Amino acid sequence: MPNAGRDIIPDLIGPGLKLVFCGSAVGAASTRAKAPYAKPGNKFWPTLFAVGLTPRLFRPQDWHELLALGIGLTDINKTEFGNDTDLSPAHDDPAGLAAKIARHRPAILAFTAKRPAQVFLRHVFAVKTPPAYGLQPQRFEATRLFVLPSPSGRAGSFWTIAPWQDLKRLYGGLPQSLA
Repeated sequence: MPNAGRDIIPDLIGPGLKLVFCGSAVGAASTRAKAPYAKPGNKFWPTLFAVGLTPRLFRPQDWHELLALGIGLTDINKTEFGNDTDLSPAHDDPAGLAAKIARHRPAILAFTAKRPAQVFLRHVFAVKTPPAYGLQPQRFEATRLFVLPSPSGRAGSFWTIAPWQDLKRLYGGLPQSLA
């Protein structure tokens, strides 16, 4: 559903981040809670803790605390909310995402579903095929690109924690100076 051109939830992004997660758009529950990945049953926060990206189990309302860990959040579509099937491709902003990543230069941009990855890869690299989960062969400037299975409960049939564990290994191998 559109939001008159305004970001529903602002980005959590800045210079010096090791990792930025990018989703498709916030869901209805996140819009109501004003916090990302807020729907009960979403695996985002439990998975961050389970794989060791956070030192404790964060609640969606704790999302601002990720910056202190070198982690940021954004979405490819900042002005609509809902399920992927409800989103209008016209509201996707891969050029805006590319500008944010070029400006802030995180070490890793991790897409939390194939849809935002495919939109970005098509726009930036003219990739027409859906990406595989895991580290991508392309880099955006110095930023590595990674695709994860969606943590949404609606995408449960595609869920596996293995790519999230692979991301943690890649993240853990980065120099501390990037944090």
